[in-house]
Amino acid sequence: MFINIIKTYRTVVAFCDKELIGKKFEEGTLQLDLKESFYKGSEGKETTEDEAIDTMIAFSDEDATFNIVGKKSIQAALKAGIIGKESIKKVQGIPFALTLM
Repeated sequence: MFINIIKTYRTVVAFCDKELIGKKFEEGTLQLDLKESFYKGSEGKETTEDEAIDTMIAFSDEDATFNIVGKKSIQAALKAGIIGKESIKKVQGIPFALTLM
């Protein structure tokens, strides 16, 4: 999975499964447009599940927004405790969650 930390007035922490980056999914009025520029960016990096969990836990104490897409990324977020199963939505079977800490 990839992680990209975007520093603005509020930190945005974006996680996406590697194989989904660059793809677009649509279902009804919902759309996931997984742009490389957002999920990788110039500062993004590939990470392991353990590193992702550590990063999620570290940023959960800050005023951060999390954007999480893909089975592996969602699983890491569940293990880190930053989302619950009720937070997970799907577009064409692709799980995603958005959360504000």
